[in-house]
Amino acid sequence: MGDSRLPTSFMTPGTSSFADFLGAEAPDLLPSRRAVPAGAAGDLAPHGTTIVAATFDGGVVMAGDRRATMGNIIAQRDIQKVFPADEYSVVGIAGTAGLAVEMVRLFQTELEHYEKIEGTTLSMDGKANRLAALIRANLGMAMQGLAVVPLFAGYDLTADQGRIFSYDVTGGRYEETAFHSVGSGSLFARGSLKKLYRDDFDVEEAVTAIVQALYDAADDDSATGGPDITRRIFPVVHVITADGGRRMPDDEVAAIADRILASRMERPDGPAAALT
Repeated sequence: MGDSRLPTSFMTPGTSSFADFLGAEAPDLLPSRRAVPAGAAGDLAPHGTTIVAATFDGGVVMAGDRRATMGNIIAQRDIQKVFPADEYSVVGIAGTAGLAVEMVRLFQTELEHYEKIEGTTLSMDGKANRLAALIRANLGMAMQGLAVVPLFAGYDLTADQGRIFSYDVTGGRYEETAFHSVGSGSLFARGSLKKLYRDDFDVEEAVTAIVQALYDAADDDSATGGPDITRRIFPVVHVITADGGRRMPDDEVAAIADRILASRMERPDGPAAALT
């Protein structure tokens, strides 16, 4: 019988970064280390859009539509694009869906590994920097069309507020104020939120505003899926406060989406901000 014990490196204290450890022990398991044939590969895999996040008085919310596309084809109607990163943060994915989901799983493990090694959680800035490093490692694939551009948000226990971070394909990290959106429908979603957002939102008002923004994105962007009332498929919404993060139950999101759809029957272009 062969030796079934773990290699010595697994039992030796070392880096608090799981990605660095994996890169040293089994680099072929990292998403960014896999060989891709020369040429553009972006049309070979499903892509996910659109993600929206907004802060409110006491936390931050993030939501994503459910459509994945492959060229002009709807590849999936109920994909999940928003995931908890840890107890106080959440990450939404835009770009190549398969690589993005794998990167999220690596990021989740990275944060859990750090907490176990160091005995404490990373700060919000530390988490945002770790995600930037994972994106930067994917630059080679991004240049071949397999880009991943997530949106990261969470509750900062030190600053006592919700925070939002966006990225570019090179791993550049940018902190956003109040709200932000990524994905092919992001331009329309941000335009919608410019008119709807208020800094005194409560949770339900913030969720309503970002679902309105996703509706407006779907109205103008074919790659963004709107609420599907026939199949009862609605956006995935996560809420993060000082008490931690939670995924809003589907029936609560459905109730908000149904109210929005009913109001759009009377006013197709949606609510308008008051002129002051």
